[in-house]
Amino acid sequence: MDFKLPKYNAPNWQDEKIINSSDVKLSPAKGDGILPDGFYLTSIYPEYLKLNGQWILVEDNTPFTLLVVKDKKIIPTEAESIKKGDLVVCANTSDGSMGLFANEHPFDGLEYNFDLLSYDVSGSEKYDKMVAILEAEKNNENGYIIWVLGPAVVFDYDTRVAISELIEEGYVDCIMAGNAMATHDLEGGYLETALGQNIYTQESMPNGHYNHLDTINEARRLGSIEAFVESGEVEDGLMKKLIEKKIPYVLAGSIRDDGPLPPVYADSFDAVLAMEEELKKATLVITLATQLHSVGAASMVPCYRVENGNIRPVYVYSIDVSDYSTASVMRVRDNYGVESFLTNVQDFSYIMKQKLIK
Repeated sequence: MDFKLPKYNAPNWQDEKIINSSDVKLSPAKGDGILPDGFYLTSIYPEYLKLNGQWILVEDNTPFTLLVVKDKKIIPTEAESIKKGDLVVCANTSDGSMGLFANEHPFDGLEYNFDLLSYDVSGSEKYDKMVAILEAEKNNENGYIIWVLGPAVVFDYDTRVAISELIEEGYVDCIMAGNAMATHDLEGGYLETALGQNIYTQESMPNGHYNHLDTINEARRLGSIEAFVESGEVEDGLMKKLIEKKIPYVLAGSIRDDGPLPPVYADSFDAVLAMEEELKKATLVITLATQLHSVGAASMVPCYRVENGNIRPVYVYSIDVSDYSTASVMRVRDNYGVESFLTNVQDFSYIMKQKLIK
């Protein structure tokens, strides 16, 4: 299937609301982390501010953040990072009348068609489209493919192999996950189990429930996942492949994590900032078998990127066996520029490997 990026639909600059608008209101923050009345939270869409009579695109937007104007730059900023005196954009509408315009129809064909039933589009057609997008982003010098993974991807041998081969072949530019995914992947490469079950037979091993703790302990003893891999004790797996290929990863912790592994962000706000830094580069985000991380990542990436001066779409795919998880990702994306597969991680990973790696 041939794939071509859709062209950007620019705003109608002749709209009376846009023409007659004054500059957007900027109000100083009252203190560190204290927002001015009427502050505006960004959306996933391309947004423009009118400053000094000119409409300016927010190029590196992060949804659900504030906009700070400093030294003629527009800076998306988390509320916790706001400093006293920061000039914060304030508006209660995004139709252009208050100096802020959100372009809610930037690309044709990215709106979700609720008239279609699940059987109106064949599974093979959905896979072929996703394969075409993956191929295009892999071959795009500015393409950046982020995978957001839950621990289910490493409980099965064939799935670990499939994702590892996708990493090897260049279809992964960054991985985001929690402590569990990395822990059980390393456990598989170190002790051939995942949560105490043999990754080949799924047979529970004697005292296997200690295996992931022993794995974490070894990584902590050596000081890092990199050192653990370089020691030769980890035979295979996703984390080993990421480190060998020097591919970045972000591991965000949660309450009551075992360990955690040395690079895991125990502070959730630090994890958010680390994820945002990678998601700013994303052109394709694939979330796989994790609701918390899927919704979190999907809420941090806009539906567009500026690439070589042109505005292009960012694609998001949600893959999960639970329709509640996929629907949650779609909701946080305003049902725009996101597609879902309701399937198990093993089948999806194996099919993608078969289609992408000849």
